[in-house]
Amino acid sequence: MARPKSEDKRNAILDAATRLFAERGLAGAPTSEISRLAGIAEGTLFTYFKNKDELINSLYREIKLELGDAVISDFPRRKNVRARLQHIWNRYVNWGIANHEQRKALTQLQLSDVLTRDSREAGDKPFVECKNTIHDAIGVRVLRDDLPHELVSKSFGALAEVAMELMALHPKEANQYRDTGFEMFWSAITRH
Repeated sequence: MARPKSEDKRNAILDAATRLFAERGLAGAPTSEISRLAGIAEGTLFTYFKNKDELINSLYREIKLELGDAVISDFPRRKNVRARLQHIWNRYVNWGIANHEQRKALTQLQLSDVLTRDSREAGDKPFVECKNTIHDAIGVRVLRDDLPHELVSKSFGALAEVAMELMALHPKEANQYRDTGFEMFWSAITRH
């Protein structure tokens, strides 16, 4: 009879993978190293994840769900578009600063060609409010309607990454970088 799986061991594997993916990238983190860092035998990793691709997909979904929880927590649905977008921005940036390794690992994971469509869709689900906010803003003519949605989304992410890097480098000016970063984003996407 098979032994029951331990949530602690699964979490140790995910934590080790996060750390190694953040430090070395996906290719530079073999399952043997992930297992060693997790404090388990390599064969044990394959009890929890069929292969490295499954581990990558699982970790991606876990991080995206955690990020989604952080961003959407206390979401101000009844406030104006600017307040909703600033809430998303602030929560995302604050999460990224507080979870540096997860943020770096997520960057690696998002570029992976082994992410399945199901994983990408599961990772997007927590961000429905964010997409709805953008659509609402275009509908009420607050945001420019000539910008492709994907460009707006990617610009948000790129500018947030720059803000987070500067916040980490200059903690005393962190609030200024966070707030100014949002103002730059807002200026780029709104009608003047």
